[in-house]
Amino acid sequence: MAYYQSRPVAGRHFLQIPGPSNVPDRVLRAIDNASMDHRSADFGKMGQEILTNLPQIFATSGPVVVFPASGTGAWEAALTNTLSPGDTVLMSRTGQFAVLWEDMSRRLGLNAIMLGTDWRHGADPQAIAAELEKDKAHKIKAVCVVHCETSTGCVSRVEEIRGVMNAARHPALLIVDAISSLAAMECRHDDWGIDVTISGSQKAMMLPPGLSFNAISEKALAASKTAKLPRSYFDWQSMLEFNRTGYFPYTPAIGLLYGLNEAIKMLLEEGLDNVLARHDRFGEACRRAAAVWGLENNCVDAREYSASVTTLRTPAGHSANNLRAVIAEKFNMSLGTGLGMITDKAFRIGHLGDLNDLTLVGTLGGVEMGMALAGVPHKPGGVQAALDFLAGNARAAA
Repeated sequence: MAYYQSRPVAGRHFLQIPGPSNVPDRVLRAIDNASMDHRSADFGKMGQEILTNLPQIFATSGPVVVFPASGTGAWEAALTNTLSPGDTVLMSRTGQFAVLWEDMSRRLGLNAIMLGTDWRHGADPQAIAAELEKDKAHKIKAVCVVHCETSTGCVSRVEEIRGVMNAARHPALLIVDAISSLAAMECRHDDWGIDVTISGSQKAMMLPPGLSFNAISEKALAASKTAKLPRSYFDWQSMLEFNRTGYFPYTPAIGLLYGLNEAIKMLLEEGLDNVLARHDRFGEACRRAAAVWGLENNCVDAREYSASVTTLRTPAGHSANNLRAVIAEKFNMSLGTGLGMITDKAFRIGHLGDLNDLTLVGTLGGVEMGMALAGVPHKPGGVQAALDFLAGNARAAA
């Protein structure tokens, strides 16, 4: 068996949660190499290759730093490098991960202004605009936005949010969590005026968990020189100093860096426009299947649909967790659980990273068969709707 299972099961496991995602064979083979001396000339060459190519994924000409940490570490790095104790940050409670980021900000000694949502929308640009217009003294030092809220399947319209910040002539930094959107949907660090873009390795970057990223604007880098929140492990300055020659200030996650180098090559070989189009196609196929099934998409604004994850609500009185358990037991497939205020009310289909049409069709087949076995009311035919859509796209591309 390739991983721990409580019972022998034939065939591959379908890991269809919205991260960690499936790791392609090329990346696994790259990781499965002996460790090298992280102060050697060869390591420096690999480090420079990674740090030269990685910014292309973020659509930036600026630096991207890589920490051996989860995305939570990248949250902390973004806040501690740019802010000081008592600073005010404007955040939007768009889902469970926004809630956790808010909690972190308070633990770090920041004053968080939270804008509420019903967890069925992204951050509201107009609500953000109203708060910025009220802030004549410019006490708000950063606007923090989760681009794709992995728990809800809702995307915040970051470009519009930058637009209202510019219209208000507000000097706050724009800090964006792109953990489940990077390399799956458009996220343009430079063009959208983002100051810190946060991401992690375990989503559409096609790696195991363990690496996190901060893409840094010149404005954010300047802010880091006066920020007073304590940091050591996550300090940008020492990281950037070593990165100039391809090295790191402490022992890096060498195996994961082998994999990162290979994953970047795979993304660039496919072409980033093609990667994003592939994810868009998968999101639409899932939504078409759900529409036929009669399941309600948790995201209610079509402008905010995610290309990474589709969060579907089960009918009232029917447990999403039971459905997930039946699917795991009968078909060896993992679907994402509902989190926070949608616990047991929704399940999540991850369709990001190393995924193709046939994998998605198998995933949707498992969902449709699972609903029948779990007694979840639905109309059959969702898989066929997805097949028709995917086949139509295949014919158009031929």
